[in-house]
Amino acid sequence: MTNWKLGLAVFTLFLPIFANTQTPTPGDALALEQQGKFAEAAAAWHRIAQQHPSDAAAFASLGLALSKQGKYVESVPVYRKAIALNPGLPGVQLNLGLAEFKLGHFQSAIPPLSAALGADPDNLQVRTLLGMSCYGAKRFAEAAKYLNTAAKADPGNVQLHQVLAQSCLAAKEYSCALEEFRQILERDPDSSAAHMLAGEALDGLGRTPEAVAEFQTAAATAPREPNVHFGLGYLYWKLHQYDDAKPAFEQELINDPGHAQALAYLGDIELKRNNLEQALLLLKKAVQLRKDIRIAYLDTGAILAEQHHYRDAILALQHAEKLDPEQPDAHLRLGRLYKSMGNTAAAEKEFAMLRQLHEKADEDIAAKMSGGSPQSHQ
Repeated sequence: MTNWKLGLAVFTLFLPIFANTQTPTPGDALALEQQGKFAEAAAAWHRIAQQHPSDAAAFASLGLALSKQGKYVESVPVYRKAIALNPGLPGVQLNLGLAEFKLGHFQSAIPPLSAALGADPDNLQVRTLLGMSCYGAKRFAEAAKYLNTAAKADPGNVQLHQVLAQSCLAAKEYSCALEEFRQILERDPDSSAAHMLAGEALDGLGRTPEAVAEFQTAAATAPREPNVHFGLGYLYWKLHQYDDAKPAFEQELINDPGHAQALAYLGDIELKRNNLEQALLLLKKAVQLRKDIRIAYLDTGAILAEQHHYRDAILALQHAEKLDPEQPDAHLRLGRLYKSMGNTAAAEKEFAMLRQLHEKADEDIAAKMSGGSPQSHQ
């Protein structure tokens, strides 16, 4: 049974108010809608659609009557039937997109909302819905594009500006994100979340010392905010200020003893101080809590190699490689380890991948300097 037929079958349970009478007219169905009798209106539109299976407007009206009852699952296949019959029927693409959006089907909402925006480019409601759908579907660059126009038209909508700011940040459009967070902070200077996100944007722009100041403010404003001390510690770590980073990570662990990233970066600091046993203890705790923290596996591999536990070191470094094959350091460490073990073939394979990564990085830099974009590799 096709989806639209399945959707229509739901209505066999409706009160058959027209069952023993003549087929209702569109006027009858519209009158029921005007009275707020949407279940009865849906039953009427269902009968009309059965009698006129090529009437796109009847299916569109049936879908709307269902949506008015919050029955979005049933309305979606009916809207799609209407569009199949008449793709240009006004309003149906928007109603379908809205139904998918309300169901949380953000990816599915994007095509009909895009079509609705194409038909009415000045409709801010459609533009906002499309931007929010892209955000929900994690298509952040597209979300930022659509929400930017909507946010400019509604400067007082703080929630809209927050979503725009987060979209810009996730899309690595840091200047856009920073401007939005600055505006949010003008309205609410004590928003620790806005200070943290502004700090992320500043760090993305390479302004890490300014990012530190934002996280310091956030930590002072809300010392128990999740990740605030970790974020501050990470920025100190990035600036090689390990004496400042360590107490920040430790404070995060006071707030959240199971914070795996804080444990991992504390382990990295102990490794840098050559406290190998303490480092390994912290790193093992981190990977027991989470299996996706790359620095924990990278450092664990380095320590185990130093301790001549080569088999376990290789496994740890291979795990680090899998988490991000584009990072050269794991390839370098594995290559050196294989070479020290006399495995020349494996070492050369790692060094070859390392050379490819360096060549790609050189191409990217050259492209940026020339104003072009690097050619893609097949």
